[in-house]
Amino acid sequence: MDISSKKIPIILIVILLGILILQFIGNESNKKFIDAETCEIWTEDALTQKPRYLNEYDSKCLDFKNLNLQK
Repeated sequence: MDISSKKIPIILIVILLGILILQFIGNESNKKFIDAETCEIWTEDALTQKPRYLNEYDSKCLDFKNLNLQK
């Protein structure tokens, strides 16, 4: 296969698209969720499928809750 062949760019594009798809699929497990009652951020544990709390709180959620309490 010559370097000036028309097949090389197509092969490279396919390989790069494959890598991009794999990264997108692998990143799905890193989604973060917000607990509506406590505003704590959590992720879903891949093994147990249960929430794993990160001991972090969402500032926008806390601000919204504080506004509702002041009424």
